[in-house]
Amino acid sequence: MNYKIIDKDKYYRKDIFLHFTQDCKCSVSVTHRIDVTELADKSKRSGTKFYINFLYLLSKVLNSREDYRMQNFYETGETVLFDKINPAHYIFHEDTETFTTVYSEYSEDYQIFYKECEKDIKKAKETREYGLDFQNHKNWFDASYLPWISYDSLNIELPDGYFHFLPIINWGSYKKENGKILMPLTVRLNHAAADGYLISKVFTMLEDEIQKLREKI
Repeated sequence: MNYKIIDKDKYYRKDIFLHFTQDCKCSVSVTHRIDVTELADKSKRSGTKFYINFLYLLSKVLNSREDYRMQNFYETGETVLFDKINPAHYIFHEDTETFTTVYSEYSEDYQIFYKECEKDIKKAKETREYGLDFQNHKNWFDASYLPWISYDSLNIELPDGYFHFLPIINWGSYKKENGKILMPLTVRLNHAAADGYLISKVFTMLEDEIQKLREKI
């Protein structure tokens, strides 16, 4: 885990950052349905898992901009920039109706990420422990799938949530509408680190990456 401390006096969004960390402490959560037609089709035809393919693209997008790799260290009050962030996702056990946290390290190499993520999921299914450990996973963002519903809105509330900068991502089941396969995706970011434009970029970049993935699968 490598990071650098952000010099807030030189930060390009300095005034906005100060406003949303001092005067108006808040986060922003936006839900939008993205077109995953190409990804669903390509996953099916290649025999690969849609879930892992999407998780790879999501991780790639969130690593593409420094704005999404920021975090606040509660202990010191420092705002840092990680060189890389990784997805912490979850496996559901139907028999106990509980979850196990899965830590999958992001690799820009699709094949490496896919194979390692498969191993991580298999291990989580075997251990069946909740395994949430933020202390040793400071540069991990939360990625949670809700396969039971296709929703219109979702909000995440955190005690003192304005101190948490890393993205919190949720998505639901996709369904076909007007010839397209659409999937609800929720992006939650600290308003000090991201505004409407930067949150919107997550959605648009994801759809762009979906089109590019055909070259990798």
